[in-house]
Amino acid sequence: MKRTALFLGSGLLLFVAFWNLVPWHLQRFWGASGYFWQAQWERILSTFEDKELILFIAGSGLIPALIFWTFSGILLVVDTTGKLNFISRYRIQVGKNEPVDPVKLRQSIYTVLFNQYVITCPMLVALYHLLKLWADPCHRELPTFYRFLQELAVFIIIEEVLFYYSHRLFHHPTFYKKIHKKHHEWTAPIGMISLYAHPIEHVVSNMLPAIMGPLVMGSHLSSITVWFSLAIINTIISHCGYHLPFLPSPEFHDYHHLKFNQCYGVLGVLDHLHGTDKKFKQTKAYERHVLLLGFTPVSESIPDSPKKD
Repeated sequence: MKRTALFLGSGLLLFVAFWNLVPWHLQRFWGASGYFWQAQWERILSTFEDKELILFIAGSGLIPALIFWTFSGILLVVDTTGKLNFISRYRIQVGKNEPVDPVKLRQSIYTVLFNQYVITCPMLVALYHLLKLWADPCHRELPTFYRFLQELAVFIIIEEVLFYYSHRLFHHPTFYKKIHKKHHEWTAPIGMISLYAHPIEHVVSNMLPAIMGPLVMGSHLSSITVWFSLAIINTIISHCGYHLPFLPSPEFHDYHHLKFNQCYGVLGVLDHLHGTDKKFKQTKAYERHVLLLGFTPVSESIPDSPKKD
């Protein structure tokens, strides 16, 4: 734990030390467009006057949900039909989910919908009321660009720590069979099952790591909406089963679904510190765990080793 704290603390210090190296054109863009976004936000506030809770649920829940079903829906077309070869050619586990089992998929969708609306919505209502105790998530003034970057750094660190340890806890035999095994029914994951989990796991491993950052920082709704949207996009990519060009590599988490006892985290930082990625680092999946900057699938540019007779 001391080593983990030292590593994360050093990373945070480096982030602060290089704070002034944020690309100047991003700062100029934010400054130039800030008045536009502020005006749009004030119009939204006027529309939802005296209805802040509804606005908060729409921003923190509805927008990420729309992103989730749009992105995972496109991938589902490939998973269920086998068409859209320009996507399917990037499949990681070849021969799996070609096409996906419709009965298994239907059952998974029911669970995802339950988690999104029966579990997530009440937690967002609770988050709103907790934030109101010491902050104003719908404040009239939008946060500055610097403030958002500060919050984003804290969000990422908190998510990595809470997700890693809660996820690893759910792999303990006491909890795995009754709770986490549900998520691992998909040894070859697809984007939609990123939220397919036992309700207890959805609360502890999916929701809490994401909402604790905004709660600690007393964040504005705009920051929360962007953060939740980025988090949902990232988890879809991690589960999608396709190593697509110009998107973060999903090889790390795909390997976790394949082998179960490796790669528990989001960024891989704590896996490195705790040695829970040693076997992964000895595989072709690790060699392929890079940002694909071309259109040749990594399975072709880094092929499997020839099988020994």
